[in-house]
Amino acid sequence: MAVPANKVLKYQLKNLEKLPVKIWTDSNNASVHVAQSIALAIRQKQQEGEQIVLGLATGSSPIRVYEELVRMHKKEGLSFSNVITFNLDEYYPMDPKAQQSYVRFMHEYLFDHVDILPENIHIPDGTISMDEVEAYCEAYEKEIDLAGGIDIQLLGIGRTGHIGFNEPGSWEDSKTRLVRLDGITRQDAIKDFIKAEAVPYRAITMGIASIMKARTVYLMVWGQHKAPILQKAIEGPVSSAIPSTFLQKHPNVKVVVDQAAAGELTRIKTPWLVGMCNWNDDLVSQAVIWLSQKVGKTILRLTDNDYNENNLSDLIIEYATSYDLNIKVHNQLQDSITGWPGGKPEVDDSRRPERASPAKKRVIIFSPHPDDDVISMGGTFLRLVEQGHEVHVAYQTSGNIAVHDHDALRFIEFMEEFGGALGLLNEAGAKLVKKAGKFIHNKKPTQMDSPEVRHIKGMVRRGEARAGARFCGLDDKHIHFLDMPFYETGSTRKNAIGKKDVQIIKDLVADIRPHQVYAAGDLADPHGTHRVCLNAIFEAFKQLKNEKWMEDCWLWLYRGAWHEWAVHEIEMAVPLSPMELYKKRKAIFMHQSQKDSPPFPGDDEREFWQRAEDRNKATAAAYRGLGLSEYEAMEAFRRWRF
Repeated sequence: MAVPANKVLKYQLKNLEKLPVKIWTDSNNASVHVAQSIALAIRQKQQEGEQIVLGLATGSSPIRVYEELVRMHKKEGLSFSNVITFNLDEYYPMDPKAQQSYVRFMHEYLFDHVDILPENIHIPDGTISMDEVEAYCEAYEKEIDLAGGIDIQLLGIGRTGHIGFNEPGSWEDSKTRLVRLDGITRQDAIKDFIKAEAVPYRAITMGIASIMKARTVYLMVWGQHKAPILQKAIEGPVSSAIPSTFLQKHPNVKVVVDQAAAGELTRIKTPWLVGMCNWNDDLVSQAVIWLSQKVGKTILRLTDNDYNENNLSDLIIEYATSYDLNIKVHNQLQDSITGWPGGKPEVDDSRRPERASPAKKRVIIFSPHPDDDVISMGGTFLRLVEQGHEVHVAYQTSGNIAVHDHDALRFIEFMEEFGGALGLLNEAGAKLVKKAGKFIHNKKPTQMDSPEVRHIKGMVRRGEARAGARFCGLDDKHIHFLDMPFYETGSTRKNAIGKKDVQIIKDLVADIRPHQVYAAGDLADPHGTHRVCLNAIFEAFKQLKNEKWMEDCWLWLYRGAWHEWAVHEIEMAVPLSPMELYKKRKAIFMHQSQKDSPPFPGDDEREFWQRAEDRNKATAAAYRGLGLSEYEAMEAFRRWRF
């Protein structure tokens, strides 16, 4: 008797994925699901007259969970009166009032908005003296045990594979203790501390054994930048080199991920290695490109044997011969290449990525930060202007937190000397400049900028953005600074997207009525700003979808300084000559405050222009390796259909 295909697939997945994984379309829906599960457990304990113990995490992963729990408390009467909490970790040393403290984080996102009893909140103390740490950690473990143990533990995962602050090398029986932070973890923390030297070297964390005692564990993973380490945690062997793999030994772990984070899992990246596939055009392209790169042949040189020997025999059956299949995918890639990103006038556009008509289009390039436009699509930007389209660039946020103090001070001193010498500053202006200068001179390492300093830093970014856009050929009336409110918190922690944010986007799009819109589809930036900016554009498009002119408005997504589209995802590839690549570099150089060493470099030590050029050259090399024409570089785009 034959075994049903779905049972075979489940068996193969279970052998491959050592933890149960549920993939959601986006992190918002996944977070709401986790929050609802926690709320259900809280209410069940309340009905039984019992307390529930929650192990809580910090960082970006659980924020939306906490927001949904707060919403349920305020709107649905969810009470936290029977909830006891223990947080995973805290930096050491750390003032609980500091912007970066996890005490402050938890109160801002959860505790200050619900009815939890203060005595039921437990967060590791980053202020105790070094000689007290060992006894304190032992007492923290005992408090967890006295509370009855943790019922639900929330976890994120670091790029080193850490859970809590259990870095590579952590042992399986480790308990709450003081640890030294890995260099990668400290680098990732720069986004919160502004300066590398301000990031603590140590932290107090619950141990692997502490986490493993929890009855239920939710591991939440969002974003493409977490995909490689998630794959190792789920599919790799248990190893202290990747502490999250110890969760494979836990009896009740629920791994909740978004599609971006799942990108490196075998069932997503190469599902034909897991079992039968439901072949569509996108998956066919993905498989053929993978095979070409794996065996080191151009697409048109692939044979039936190549397909049969690499688990793709089913694909040959669908298309009769490898020849027909190779031609199909090769032509699809060839058709994605265009030197006319705005469409080539008066030609057959049936196989081109963009429409021929209208010949001159209205275009909006949305840039989350004041330099994403030239970093991510500077060559296409220049090409659109040169080909006569009406191009507008819209800088969605001020980018004011990403300016070094020394850069701001140079401008402050210039204004003082220039304005003072010529008497150009009025009393209010002179006072603002003097106040900003004094603040920077006395600023503490982790202190948040004053409103005056943020204003001046925003002016620095505006000036650079104008210079870059002008270099690309725009005049000032086509340069728009939106200053979306969600960004203006003064810290790396941003507000949630609001109605005003969406309305700003909506008003600009409705005013220009573009035929093309370009937006950042790169969701791996350190602060999540790109994601919020993109969501605001999506929401604006949805609200405008019934407008007649929106039928002719196409949205193209580019990637930023961290990742590029995979070749099978690219729908428009714009080739760049060596001279065009050089001009793009010059446009990026206009952003002097981000040159050499920007405040938030992410996990890549290269300068932004180097990242951009290497990425664009790599895309061209990938096309060349597949058997397409050879170019110096390529910028890549994918269309969003709404």
